Amino acid sequence: MARAKKSASDDAVSKKALKTKKTVDKKKRKTARKQTYSVYIYRVLKQVHPETGISGKAMSIMNSFVNDIFERIAAEANRLTHYSKRSTVTSREIQAAARLLLPGELSRHAVAEGTKAVTKYTSNVLGSSA
Repeated sequence: MARAKKSASDDAVSKKALKTKKTVDKKKRKTARKQTYSVYIYRVLKQVHPETGISGKAMSIMNSFVNDIFERIAAEANRLTHYSKRSTVTSREIQAAARLLLPGELSRHAVAEGTKAVTKYTSNVLGSSA
């Protein structure tokens, strides 16, 4: 009889332990964060048109557009690297891919902005290490 009582209390303790373990597990889990370009798109919008806002749906469309262009340029740069029998994608391949994918004036602007960004990056990296 005493044995039955003991197992009932053990059962209650184990149920309590399971409940606390479940809550601990729930607290430990973090939801996977979706990375977007929303912040950067918004910053550029405010630089160009400070008085203009953007809806969530429009931001989603812009984010999809940026992802699409990024993937196209990356794929084209990868192809160009493969054609030249090299294993490293450099800024030269990225620039060539942008020229191939983007039309006319847009490609010239993209190349100019990309060159400016690479120059700024290299000057900051070399400036901080020296």
